[in-house]
Parts: sequence; C-alpha cells; structure tokens
Amino acid sequence: MTIVGGGINGAVTAAALSAHGLKVALVEQKDFGSGTSQESSNLVWGGIKYLENYEFGLVWKLCRSRNRLMKAYPTNIREVRFFAAISEEFRHSSFFLYLGGLFYWFMGLFQTKAPNYLSNAEIRDREPHVNADIFSEGFEYSDAYLVDNDARFVFSFIRQAMNVGAVVANYIQVNDVQSTSDGWTFSCTDHEDDQPLHIRSKYFINAAGPSVDALADLADLTSTHQHLFSRGIHLIVPQITAVERVLTFFDDTGRLFFVIPMGQRSVIGTTDVRVPHHQVSASEEEIDFLLHNINRRLKLEQPLSKADIISTRCGVRPLVTERREQQDNGDWYQLSRKHIIVEHQKALSIYGGKLTDCLNIGEEIISIMERNGFSISPPKVPWYGEPPREMRLRFFKEAAAMGITSIRTATNHEDLSARLWRRYGLSAFSMLEQIRRDPSMQDVMIAGTDYLRCEIKWAAESEMIIQLEDFLRRRSKIALVVSENNLKNMTGLLEACEILFGDEAQARLDAYFARETATRVERQQLIRDTTSV
Repeated sequence: MTIVGGGINGAVTAAALSAHGLKVALVEQKDFGSGTSQESSNLVWGGIKYLENYEFGLVWKLCRSRNRLMKAYPTNIREVRFFAAISEEFRHSSFFLYLGGLFYWFMGLFQTKAPNYLSNAEIRDREPHVNADIFSEGFEYSDAYLVDNDARFVFSFIRQAMNVGAVVANYIQVNDVQSTSDGWTFSCTDHEDDQPLHIRSKYFINAAGPSVDALADLADLTSTHQHLFSRGIHLIVPQITAVERVLTFFDDTGRLFFVIPMGQRSVIGTTDVRVPHHQVSASEEEIDFLLHNINRRLKLEQPLSKADIISTRCGVRPLVTERREQQDNGDWYQLSRKHIIVEHQKALSIYGGKLTDCLNIGEEIISIMERNGFSISPPKVPWYGEPPREMRLRFFKEAAAMGITSIRTATNHEDLSARLWRRYGLSAFSMLEQIRRDPSMQDVMIAGTDYLRCEIKWAAESEMIIQLEDFLRRRSKIALVVSENNLKNMTGLLEACEILFGDEAQARLDAYFARETATRVERQQLIRDTTSV
C-alpha cells in the first residue's frame, strides 16, 4: 500500500502497518515532518482546554495517548508543570479552573503529579518573572512536552518504518492519482533530479495533512468531511525562566497561550486566526499581539521586542468539520484537533489529528486494515517507543567507562551520554564506537550548538537529508534556536555541509541562505495577499 504524506499521521501509519507485516511505501512532497508537524508547540498534552466545550471523550483519548507516549518515550517526552496565573476579570474563577485541573488529573488516571492551587503570594514566590500585580490566583497542573523538536519525533517513526521494511522517500511530488481495477497508479516527480516516477499500489492512504482535501479531489475520493484552517505562530526568544516549567496565561481574547521551555530558549505562543488555506506566514499584527500580551504578563528588566526574536514558527491547525457546515460558522474556533478517518473504496483519508493523538491513529488504521481483509501479523518489534530500559542502562555504563557521561556542552546542561541516547537510541552505540576509534568525533562540529562530529556523520549516512534545511530545521532545531545572522557566521557550518553533501557543500550552503532570503520576501507578499476569513 502507498501512503502519501510524511507528517505525523503518515509516519505513524507507516510504522504501524509495516511492523504488522504489510508492504508499505511512503512518499512526501517535501521533507518528512516539514508541514504542520514542524510548527507545533512541542507539547504532548491531553487537551485541558477542550473540557470547556465538554469534549470529555476527546480529552479521555488524548490523556490516554499522552500517558502511553510518556511511558514509551521516557527520555524524549517528559512531564512538565504548567504554571497558570488567572486574573480576577477572567470568565472563570481560579478556584473553578483548579477544580477543572483536578478533573483533568482524574481523566489522565492520576498518571501525573497532582494539581496545586496557587495564592497570589505563592505566584510571587515561585515565579518572579510573572507580573503578580495583575493576577489574583492560579494553579499548577501537569502535562508533557518534547525535549527535542516535533519534526525529529516524526522522523523517529519514519526510521522505525524503514527498520522493518517500509520504502520511504522525501521530495516526491504526486502529480496524478488514478484508480484501476486492482488498485491505484501514482504519477510522481522526484524533485531532486526532476525525473518522473510511477507507483502502483493495491491500497492508498491519504495522509497529506492540510493537503488531504486537495489530494482527495485529485484522486476523486468523496467525503462528507473537510478541513478548516487556523493559523498559529510561536516566537522563539532567549530563555525567560530557568525553571523547566510552562508559564500559562489567557491572552486578551481569553485564549490560552504559553511560554514553553526549549533548552536555553523560550517559545511564546500561540495565536489563533482563521485563514482560507494552509500556505501561511506570521503577520506583524500577530507578532505584535504576542509581544504585547507577554510583556503585560511578565516582569522583565527590559520588555521583549522584535529584536529579541530569534526565529518564528508559523503553521496551520487542520480542523475537521462536516462539509454541510457553513464556512462562516461563527463557532469555528471551538473546533478541536480531533481526527476523522474516512474510508473509501481501496483507500482511506486521515483528517485532522495532532501529535498527542498519533498512537490512536496508528492503532485505528491497523483495525481498519484488519477489518478490510488484510493479513495483520503480530509485530516482531514494537512499532513505537524507545529501546528497552536494560539497553539504555548498558549504553550509560559503556559511556561512563569511556569517561563521557559527565561531559556537557556549552549550550546544554544535559549530560552528553543522556542526549545521545535520547536522540539516537540504539544507534548511539555506534557513535560510542566512533568516539573510541577517533576521539575527535566527540568534538562540537558547529560552534554555538551542541552537535558533535559523530552526529553530523550519522545524519549524512542515515537521516535522508537532501537539503540543508532538513538538517538545520527538522533533524535538529539549530535554525530555531540560532538566528540566521549568527548561523551564517558559525564556525564549522561549512565543514558540516562537506560531511553532509560532499562536493556540493558550498552550493547547498549558498542555496539555503538564498532560499531563506527569498522565503522572507514571499512571506511578506503572502501576508499582504492573505486576508482573514
């Protein structure tokens, strides 16, 4: 079967199906995780805000999936406290919200720390960066977040699928899809060499994220569902608070927004603006809105300004609705991030979804395939999760024997061995072997980052990097935490490109910065051309 789309929905589908013995091919028109899946808040949460709309079933499913993800990825997905400050004029009292936090804790089957009620004095004492003068009280509760970036998490499912036999390819554009008597034919273009590519398949899974509707139209697949799009942006700024917690507020419109930890950076967001399509860019108004709201709620030595913004994230939420609903429905903003799997003849389409929901999607698709007569065998290895604990302990023991356990880079307070295991799992053993043979392999490759020479070598050999952006933005988060101007001047970047691209290193480097400049121009034009619906 052929999966079109390499975001979180397509990646988990490929991992689940291939692990259960099915022959799977996956193609993605850009890079894996390069669309909506790279623009999330990096939160793995049960959807506490959906309680306000009484979507208890959805919250139950999301909390269950969150708990499973935390257990399956103990080093990649960590519990984190959400520090919520509430003003007196808010639509609900802080005590009522605290009771909601208790109910949320119950919905999560008490798998996280219990919520705490916060007085104004406790807010002042625990988080001096919060402007307690405008908040009466608050509460703390727990959810989880990704330590690394969301796109890398997506790639972990791609790698898992490949390990059990799936055929995957990025930068493959699907131009036409035709139904045949025994399946489907796909006419494609390989963007790397502009060569045509033809695929035949018995079954078709449309996992194209925000492009699901367009791909369904191309394949003549009918559905009673469709997507509406909400644009959200995040600002990455220097670290605001050293405590690993999420600062939680309600903005001037009454919507949740956060300050989320990202190593030595903080992520501020998100906004919520309905847009007519999924080609979006952050507007100046949204940036000003976030800066205004965060400066009002924090007490900083200097208010945050645009000069403090290191990078921005901007993406859309594909929100599922029925086609009969009016496009100008005033309640569109209450649509949740639920998913709907629509079955067609010899095909299915995945609408909506989010990172936290990924395990539910994978398992639902396995059930659908089994119901449709596909031979589903028990997986020889789990289709998700980190390697067993005993392997992790063995790795740490070997790393300690080599004396690298306590080594810490300038940009990360985490032990090197812990970071290597989190990012690479069993493949980290091969990095230890490289370091044994050549100690220079543990040298930081790109100054100002925490990426080692052995990691760059591994990325070149095993992580399907076609463009420099694939590495800087998705396999790593360098482009998120380092400004473009600083990145241009980083010692070692060209050498890293030589490892990644060989003789094409300088050309790929020049193309990356030229593309970034052109993209900024295109974004500004897109902002001018796009009006909110």
